Amino acid sequence: MAMMTQLKLYRSRRGMTQEDVAEKVGVSRQAVAKWEKGETLPDIDSCVKLADLFEVPVDVLVREFQEGKARESQQMFGCVKMNDKGQITLPASVREAFGMKPGDMILVLADTERGIALMNMGSVAGDTMFPVQKNEQGDTQK
Repeated sequence: MAMMTQLKLYRSRRGMTQEDVAEKVGVSRQAVAKWEKGETLPDIDSCVKLADLFEVPVDVLVREFQEGKARESQQMFGCVKMNDKGQITLPASVREAFGMKPGDMILVLADTERGIALMNMGSVAGDTMFPVQKNEQGDTQK
């Protein structure tokens, strides 16, 4: 993903306009538009301000990586939209890459500073994710 796409992605995640970004970075809206079109690149000072604004390291903002292609162990498959019930649909490329099938249990992990991660737990029959234990009387408990 090129820097121009990165800028659009981070700006839209923040609900900001090109004008908002321009004001915070100290450039014209036209400069931001040219960055997002890939016509020009921001200077190093603007890159630092953009990284601070979007709360990402400069190298994450400026390094180019290919969507869906592994760069070390990290991959980006694009964006999904959550509906009013809090549900998302994972792209087919994600389901294929991680061997996900309908009915698989997905573990949701969260860190309030770093975000949300999903982990495919695979097929889990019934309630086997939480082992059943028996007490001294032979009654089952979870």
